[in-house]
Amino acid sequence: MTELAKPYLTGHFTPVADEITARELTVHGTLPPELNGRYFRNGHNPKPGITPSHWFRGEGMIHGVRLSDGRAEWYRNRWVRTPFLDGVPFTGTELEVSAAATNIVFHGGRYLALQEANLPWEVSAELDTIGPYDFGGKLTSAMTAHPKEDPVTGELHFFSYSPFPPYLTYHVAAPSGDIIRSEVVDGSGPSLMHDFAITDRHAVFLNSPVVFDHSEHSGIPYRWHDDVPFRIGVLPRTGPARVTWFEVEQGALLHVTNSYVDQQGRVVLEGPRYDRASWENSWKWWVGAPGYGTSPDAGSTFHRWILDPATGKATDEPLDGLATEFPSINDAHTGLANRYSYAIAFPGAGLSGYHTIKFDTATGRQQLLSHGEHRMPGEAVFVPALGGTAEDDGYLLTIVSDLKADASQLLVLDATNIENDPIATVELPRRVPAGIHGHWIEDPK
Repeated sequence: MTELAKPYLTGHFTPVADEITARELTVHGTLPPELNGRYFRNGHNPKPGITPSHWFRGEGMIHGVRLSDGRAEWYRNRWVRTPFLDGVPFTGTELEVSAAATNIVFHGGRYLALQEANLPWEVSAELDTIGPYDFGGKLTSAMTAHPKEDPVTGELHFFSYSPFPPYLTYHVAAPSGDIIRSEVVDGSGPSLMHDFAITDRHAVFLNSPVVFDHSEHSGIPYRWHDDVPFRIGVLPRTGPARVTWFEVEQGALLHVTNSYVDQQGRVVLEGPRYDRASWENSWKWWVGAPGYGTSPDAGSTFHRWILDPATGKATDEPLDGLATEFPSINDAHTGLANRYSYAIAFPGAGLSGYHTIKFDTATGRQQLLSHGEHRMPGEAVFVPALGGTAEDDGYLLTIVSDLKADASQLLVLDATNIENDPIATVELPRRVPAGIHGHWIEDPK
């Protein structure tokens, strides 16, 4: 019997087989003149003939679009040439053998391709691979794919996690890129910890019931265990480094939307929450197990937790019932109170097809942009407008994959009203596979 193709190698996720460069791309509409920089987006793209055992095990490929002075100067895509990539010689340590396929950030003058089980890999502004980066020898463990840059101090906060003690280590790098703080966080366990959060006063860690399990053979050795509680840890960023763990209703998060301290001194955390059923349905898609659904998200929904360090009490509430993932915000509000967030809304919960969604947590209202049949958007990246004063004064950048046309576009949306027609549409020279995370990296001023 012929084995079915893995879902993460088909449809919108079908890998591309080569690297190309195209210049002077066609633009419909008008690109805002302040968009001078690079939009980079990372994702898993196995080479032809390779079938990874899990979506997260595919080799990393970064797609980039350079915008300048109202022009789309170029598009290019490049594999990150780590020893994980077929045909690249193994010359380093196991910590360097990264797929480098989850995210790409810019800090301390370096572009870093990230995957959480390994060291970062540095690439150039044109996406050529430079090599592994260990912060001048100060990072001797893995680095999360979801570091947080404090918008006030410019510091980069990140962590390493492991299925073996020490389970969790917290790091802070100065704006220059030098690590200035590293410490083990007490009380953590062997949880799959993909993301975390910061407030202007805390680091916030997630210990979910998805924990290390050597009987899981997909290549990502973690499974949901009902006997492991969901705990959220709040660690002060200054002063005595004593973490407070809050046990909350059973659930899990892959991605955090944001966290902040409210007017009552409580820590508020928001993000798409999985229950056991939605997590296991999504896992089936990620590994291509029998019974998988039509998309990688099978029901995580927008949720809020309120943690009170003074009383040790935690409460939580649902914020929306749509199936959403890949949340984002205006990064100037990272760790600070925010009203708006953006995400991909997946088919289900009353929706057909893929949408980009904007949440207003002050009113509960939402805006939904349908991308139409056969089209799937990526994560929406916020870019502030020149002279903007409101939180949502800016643009959303997202790459949309169109299966029917076998093409992709970079959309520039009005973040104040995403239901409006795109401000600009950049025609890309190929269909870009649905990917994971990326960032807008502004040119130096």
